Amino acid sequence: MRSAEITRKTAETDITISLDLDGTGRYDNQTGVGFFDHMLDQLSRHALIDMTIRATGDLHIDDHHTVEDVGIALGQALSRAMGDKTGIRRYGACLLPMDDALVRCALDLSGRPFLVWDLALPTQKIGTFDTELVREFFQAFSTHGGITLHIHQLEGINSHHIVEAAFKAVARALRDALETDPRKADAIPSTKGSL
Repeated sequence: MRSAEITRKTAETDITISLDLDGTGRYDNQTGVGFFDHMLDQLSRHALIDMTIRATGDLHIDDHHTVEDVGIALGQALSRAMGDKTGIRRYGACLLPMDDALVRCALDLSGRPFLVWDLALPTQKIGTFDTELVREFFQAFSTHGGITLHIHQLEGINSHHIVEAAFKAVARALRDALETDPRKADAIPSTKGSL
């Protein structure tokens, strides 16, 4: 089974994440940050990854540490669950529309983290959520998951729609990249022999 559980505890946050890469998209995410939970639910549902997240953090300061540290722990859990990456397709891409928003994601589960970020969010807040934290999450997730991750906004005037389209695009690309390649189910997808 491609599954993992990660616990990460610091002076700022206490996080436990369990995930199953071969799930059906079941989720139970509770971070204390409502909009962020909604986005994590989208990530789970559209990637078909079963995900349970419990996070407590110093929300009396702001949401930054919680969001970033969940990204760190989720990346670590993904990396652990993938193991040596035998049989995966490795690459995934998605062009995702959501009302006014259109977001493109392309990713490579290469082990070489890199984030290319091209979202122009028109507001600084979605409800009480700081929109700048979206980039912080994906930076932490790509770094600790070893993911080359490109996210580009092609259209969009509503911050909620743009961010949700980004999470869903990443989810769909991740789903494709994690699927087993039936033509090479016993091989690591690299000429180097490892990822």
